[in-house]
Amino acid sequence: MWPFNRKGPSGFSSSSTAEEVTQGIDGTGLTAIVTGGTSGIGTETARVLAMRGVHVVIAVRNVSSGNTIKEAIVKEIPSAKIDVMELDLSSMASVRKFAWEFNSSNLPLNILINNAGIMAAPFALSQDGLELQFATNHIGHFLLTNLLLEKMKSTSRTSDIEGRIVNVASDAHKITYSEGIRFDNMNSPTGYKSYLAYGQTKLANILHANELSRRLKEEEANVTANSIHPGVIMTNIFRYQNPFLSAAFGAIAKFGTKTIEQGAATTCYVALNPQVKGITGKYFKDSNACTPSSQALDQELAEKLWDFSMNIISA
Repeated sequence: MWPFNRKGPSGFSSSSTAEEVTQGIDGTGLTAIVTGGTSGIGTETARVLAMRGVHVVIAVRNVSSGNTIKEAIVKEIPSAKIDVMELDLSSMASVRKFAWEFNSSNLPLNILINNAGIMAAPFALSQDGLELQFATNHIGHFLLTNLLLEKMKSTSRTSDIEGRIVNVASDAHKITYSEGIRFDNMNSPTGYKSYLAYGQTKLANILHANELSRRLKEEEANVTANSIHPGVIMTNIFRYQNPFLSAAFGAIAKFGTKTIEQGAATTCYVALNPQVKGITGKYFKDSNACTPSSQALDQELAEKLWDFSMNIISA
């Protein structure tokens, strides 16, 4: 049971579920991409969006697992529109392939939920030579968003419906390296700390959404970009943790964490609720806007990260 359930200005709280924050909303005609939809809050996000009539594309590394999730959702919700497409966010080639295939389809794109991620993994490099957490949690989503942005803009123009980009970040963005982003030592094992590296990627998720929001506003595009903290949920994102710590965490989970249904609420709220219309460049948790760290609000840092990321994906 989540103990801190005081409602915020939205009328929702930390105990609100994804179904509750989207109650009565008709998403028929909308199309959403959800990365990492085969477990945890990604699965619940896909399920609830489909329940509200949204055509959901689950973007996953393991297509077989994705199809299993699709079958389960369709069994519960026979009217659900679900597609499964392969996407490995740690590989820029895979991201480009996914984006090309989606952009070649006749589907519109109203909602992009950058949800997938890994947490506190041991040091490793991706096949592109990037530190694995940064590659998966930030660069993969940065590239994906960049490649799908024109589709989102064109969809918003033709439909006259606001496009929404949601980056699933975390309050762990407050626990990062002292400089925030290790631009000069990103791919070095020297000084690598798995938790700080994870926090760095979550800070990057917020900075990305903020800078993207600023650029979209300058263009007067009808697309918003926000970031969210889902809460602490005991999902398989903890798979890299010490087994003893994971067991201990699980034992106390019922006293201090959210359920998966509660954990997906803020994502679904920002993606679909009409209260969020026109709101962009904000950070949400418990289905209410809140204030992230000072580093997350640093525009100079956001611009530097944008340029750094563009150099990586353009190489």
